[in-house]
Amino acid sequence: MLADSYGRVATDLRVSLTDRCNLRCDYCMPAEGLDWLPKPDLLSDGEVVRLIRIGVERLGIAEVRFTGGEPLLRRGLLDIVARTAELRPRPEISLTTNAIGLHRLAAPLHTAGLDRLNVSLDTLRPETFRDLARRDRLADVLAGLAAAAAAGLGPVKVNTVLMRGKNDDEVVPLARFCVEHGYQLRFIEQMPLDAQHGWRRANMVTADEILAALSEEFTLTPDDPAARGSAPAEAFLVNGGPARIGVIGSVTRPFCGSCDRVRLTADGQVRNCLFATTESDLRGPLRAGASDATLAALWRRAVASKLPGHGINDPGFLQPARPMSAIGG
Repeated sequence: MLADSYGRVATDLRVSLTDRCNLRCDYCMPAEGLDWLPKPDLLSDGEVVRLIRIGVERLGIAEVRFTGGEPLLRRGLLDIVARTAELRPRPEISLTTNAIGLHRLAAPLHTAGLDRLNVSLDTLRPETFRDLARRDRLADVLAGLAAAAAAGLGPVKVNTVLMRGKNDDEVVPLARFCVEHGYQLRFIEQMPLDAQHGWRRANMVTADEILAALSEEFTLTPDDPAARGSAPAEAFLVNGGPARIGVIGSVTRPFCGSCDRVRLTADGQVRNCLFATTESDLRGPLRAGASDATLAALWRRAVASKLPGHGINDPGFLQPARPMSAIGG
């Protein structure tokens, strides 16, 4: 198992397939973009699948989520998904995407073995989308969402980050949209993971504020807390259900004590926490000919040193050097 010294066991592997993205969301990266990882530094498709296989067969990984950057930009994505689906025991396979291009890939991804996905959608207004993402692609995102639902990749989840003064007035419209279309909406507190290191607590819309805005329009009933398990979102039934809305209060309502996630970056580094300031290299030993057993032992050692929490609320908190686009969600 991938156990740490606080009794937590990592069973959920987040795999970043690329640090590249076709949007420039201002809570993630600057308008001019970033210096992408050189291609030789990236894990090959075969290397990605080998490490996933080690995680599944030797370390108890039960869920694999592909992230980016934007994972749809990875040319070998369909093959990676298909080869992951062939592993035994078969892990649950999901993907987090901005949905640009998903209208073409949703059905092939489902055929390859993808079980479900999360789509990032921060606004329903084209002008606000252009302001936040610095690209005019809202229609593409909405088309991708519809294609995912039609392909059977349900429940389709929508991830929304609210920013004060930009889209924080869209809490109710976004909730209505998702309820009407059968999507599961999850509001996420903005976290200090932007490349510019411009995050300010005062600009973050808190979980309490989000729930207050929702409660003005809907009757929210807390879902069964026992069913939450290690899930990051607090779930609420909307008007008695079956529709649900989730709130991920990473900053004001941290859930580090039940975290079961571990991350593998596109260049083969293990991160035992989204906010870790250190990484453990698997790419170097892998390319040097290390055995599966050796790589598994290195992975166990990396997770064993996980800290008790992310430390965002500590006076000495330091934002990780890598931004979200280079870590994977």
